[in-house]
Amino acid sequence: MTDYQVLADGDALRRAVDILASGTGPIAVDVERASGYRYSQRAYLVQMYRRDAGVFLFDPPAIGEFQPLQAAIAGEEWVLHAASQDLPSLRELGLVPAVIFDTELAARLLGHDHVGLGAVVSDTLGITLAKEHSAADWSTRPLPQSWLEYAALDVEYLIDVRDALDAELADQDKEEFARQEFAAELARPPKPPRTDPWRRLSGLHSVRGRRAFAIARELWQSREAYAREVDVSPGRLVPDRSLIAAVRAEPASKPDLAALKDFTGRASRTQLDRWWEAIVRGRETTDLPLERVHGDGLPPVRAWRDRNPEADRRLKAAKPAVEEHASALGMPTENLLTPELLRRVAWQPPEPATADAVGDALTELGARRWQVAQTAHIIADAFVASVQAVEDAPEAAS
Repeated sequence: MTDYQVLADGDALRRAVDILASGTGPIAVDVERASGYRYSQRAYLVQMYRRDAGVFLFDPPAIGEFQPLQAAIAGEEWVLHAASQDLPSLRELGLVPAVIFDTELAARLLGHDHVGLGAVVSDTLGITLAKEHSAADWSTRPLPQSWLEYAALDVEYLIDVRDALDAELADQDKEEFARQEFAAELARPPKPPRTDPWRRLSGLHSVRGRRAFAIARELWQSREAYAREVDVSPGRLVPDRSLIAAVRAEPASKPDLAALKDFTGRASRTQLDRWWEAIVRGRETTDLPLERVHGDGLPPVRAWRDRNPEADRRLKAAKPAVEEHASALGMPTENLLTPELLRRVAWQPPEPATADAVGDALTELGARRWQVAQTAHIIADAFVASVQAVEDAPEAAS
């Protein structure tokens, strides 16, 4: 078994940069975080592999500055699996590729039944990867050798997987589809902050009354601030169910809160003052949140028949047509066109709903050129058919 070493200082980084720069072909990149353990989504290990260079394991918290690495490899193609998960953590380190190849996304476009890294490696190379450390706490130091071996294997085969998938894309005439998808993934801006993120508290549906909602909000915000301060996953401090239990129990005093058996978590008692102060703030505030808020999204599809019957007919005509074409292309429907884009153009179509006009609407909503070329005419035809069906109905009835 290879004895993998973690590179943890600037000198080691510079030596690795020289070797990586002298390698050949694309560079496989992966990131290990401590999701579920830490508050942040920072990278705690960055793995890279390049042919004629080998595997390198970098310790981001110890190294800190990655500018020499970025300068050396920024212009090369980086190969990642599920790039959307790793790119934000890499950007925090100043590691930003110019071009990527996403092996998960390629597998989706090719219609692979399973697109996890282990499944794709098995499908393309016939090699089985052990995944027993995928949910490990990668902020652990020192990292066990078995974990490092697992991390190295995540990149060691990735270039061979990339080449196999690239050949499949060529065989299925999907190279341009993939190129546009990879570019879109790389250019995607960060998600904007959620409005009222505290409303995602698990179990909030069991809380009644605006005052109770205010207390839930204060508890969530207090936990969030403390989790950020100590860099621990919020649920490890006090689980959602414990916050909801405290809201529903309506403790009359801090000792009553401490005596609540359902109020658990490693910080439930050590930070008791913090939680009690949050409850008091919730009870005293005049800023009472609404129990229900209406977002700016579309109504649920089940409500369309009553609220917008024309849109309902358009969607019911277009959806199976798009699904049929996705099946013919051998890919999931959501990769051909996301359900949200289809719903939006069905709810408020252009007038007249020609293929060009539908294509323009889809482009404005964020569809890629290849998606527009594959679906705009199908959707436009379906919209016309939905109108024709209504016009023919009286004749059919008579």
